[in-house]
Amino acid sequence: MHSILDLIGKTPLVRIQNSTNTSEIKVYAKLEGQNPGGSVKDRTAYGMISGAFEDGKLDKGDHIVEATSGNTGIALAMIARQFDLGITLIMPENSTKERIQTMKAYGAEVILTPAEKTIEYSRTLAEELSEEKGYVLLNQFANPHNYGIHVKTTGPEIWKDTNGQITHFVSSMGTTGTIMGVSRYIKSQNSKTKIIGVQPTDGSSIPGIRRWSPEFLPAIYEPERVDQIIDVSKDEAIAGMLELSRDYSIFAGMSSGGAFAAVKKLTAHLPSSSTVVFIVCDRGDRYLSSGIYDQ
Repeated sequence: MHSILDLIGKTPLVRIQNSTNTSEIKVYAKLEGQNPGGSVKDRTAYGMISGAFEDGKLDKGDHIVEATSGNTGIALAMIARQFDLGITLIMPENSTKERIQTMKAYGAEVILTPAEKTIEYSRTLAEELSEEKGYVLLNQFANPHNYGIHVKTTGPEIWKDTNGQITHFVSSMGTTGTIMGVSRYIKSQNSKTKIIGVQPTDGSSIPGIRRWSPEFLPAIYEPERVDQIIDVSKDEAIAGMLELSRDYSIFAGMSSGGAFAAVKKLTAHLPSSSTVVFIVCDRGDRYLSSGIYDQ
């Protein structure tokens, strides 16, 4: 018998056939949508909540608050109930209704903030509620347990499943927890492995990928752990998302499409002996109401 928490992690690595100009290059997608809450943020949420209990910052019956663009909030809502925690989630009002309704389905209180103020205002409001009401702010943007769980789980899984042959790791960057944690582990095994971050082009808005203003740059982000950053536009992210679903039967979200678009740019300049792994962050069903699939 397993609890729902035992099902987090150990996600599959799937070969993407004929996705590059050089067919000998191996490209693998790590399907984080296979987590019980549907995204890579299940790892993050579990790491932060269990870590807060270990650190003595949380007790059963406490109430947590967090700003989110979607997936972290869903994961926190799912896991909070398993620890007898109350939860309030704050997010921009232009988030897809699937994300909002899923959080509520897990029992979370959801507060929507003006879209034009972006996630940065949601973060400010979360801090204010923490101070005013005594809620526990996990603060995924500065929480070492965010990246720590990827050092313990995601990085070792990728290393094992590629038999240590990975040459390039590609991840979209939001809180940057995934890329910071995987970089720590993979670089400890082979310092020559390249870590590639993905961010939106100037002016592009891509759910799950951020180009932070300097004052809101996540405190956990250490630029020296990323060897290269590739910019992708919203149109490129959507095209990558649609290609994954229609050509490879991988139903994923826009941040995953952005990562795949970056992989295609990257592999155009790599030797045929390369092995590339990219993170498929979540599932595409959270974007159905966006109209993307009507194209």
